[in-house]
Amino acid sequence: MALRINSLTSFPSHKISSKARYPRSSRVVMASTLHSISNETEKKPYLPPQEVHVQVTHSMPPEKIEIFKSLEDWAESNILVHLKPVEKCWQPQDFLPEPESDGFYEQVKELRERAKEIPDDYFVVLVGDMITEEALPTYQTMLNTLDGVRDETGASLTSWAIWTRAWTAEENRHGDLLNKYLYLSGRVDMKQIEKTIQYLIGSGMDPKTENNPYLGFIYTSFQERATFISHGNTARLAKEHGDIKLAQICGTIAADEKRHETAYTKIVEKLFEIDPDGTVMAFADMMRKKVSMPAHLMFDGKDDNLFEHFSAVAQRLGVYTARDYADILEFLVGRWKIDNLTGLTGEGRRAQDFLCGLPPRIRRLEERAQGKVKQSSLVPFSWIFGKELKI
Repeated sequence: MALRINSLTSFPSHKISSKARYPRSSRVVMASTLHSISNETEKKPYLPPQEVHVQVTHSMPPEKIEIFKSLEDWAESNILVHLKPVEKCWQPQDFLPEPESDGFYEQVKELRERAKEIPDDYFVVLVGDMITEEALPTYQTMLNTLDGVRDETGASLTSWAIWTRAWTAEENRHGDLLNKYLYLSGRVDMKQIEKTIQYLIGSGMDPKTENNPYLGFIYTSFQERATFISHGNTARLAKEHGDIKLAQICGTIAADEKRHETAYTKIVEKLFEIDPDGTVMAFADMMRKKVSMPAHLMFDGKDDNLFEHFSAVAQRLGVYTARDYADILEFLVGRWKIDNLTGLTGEGRRAQDFLCGLPPRIRRLEERAQGKVKQSSLVPFSWIFGKELKI
């Protein structure tokens, strides 16, 4: 989960053209944002919330696919090592009441007693995190759109395909665990949550990665760090509210996200080694477009601005904030040593300058936004039975 940044990252064009390296496809798709509305006289087709922008496809020059084919052995030695054998992985049941135990009902009662001490706004954020994790089919689909690294058969033995499937399998435990915890807590409306998950998976996601693994792995590097931060902060807050077991749940998920972040950032680091000019331009391109968050099409059948409202609560609680967005960017700029790149073309140097100057610029904009007096309002959340929260 991560907060969507709106005005804070709306930058004017810096004229860093990517056409030479990343020619745009002529195929474009425009999608509607209207929700389906049924009436007695006319039956309309089902239409979940959808992306509304020009959708670009296959922007990476075909010859660059060979780079990823040549990295197969490298990925086996350097990326697959960040996966854990199933028998050594934690499983959701490690953290939940034991249904086969005679003490199951007592364990559930203890879980619910601890949950009573946690405020509603925390549960809204935890639900939003869980829903984001549960949309995992969308994220596996996104990875399998990337040219040169997709799983061509569904059971391909390439290192890239093995990573995608095993990464998905590890991530699948996150939503399972949070879903079961929330169900047992009795604090949330599970049917509304389940509807939100179905809407979100049906909506899909276009993070503007354009079938391009340069863009795709930059995007996943950013997102894995964002989820690491978010789950880490829900762990911290759960501990402050006295629920050590929930803190352990969130902290364990955060540790997985950190391990996955390490793998994705290592892939991009290798791309900088092989193709610094193309990679720095891809990084700048991704940041100019802004990193769209996986759940930004979140909808519960009632609130057309659900993601914005959820993000506002996350910002207020300090779970994921505009400052975190700038911190992640600054971390990646440092991790990939952007300021030390040499031998770049003029276009590459402009991308380099843009990226190095972007974190402080985002922070200045965020400080200005925080300085403006904003009138708070109360918004109902169906996830907590229509109770209203301040945003």
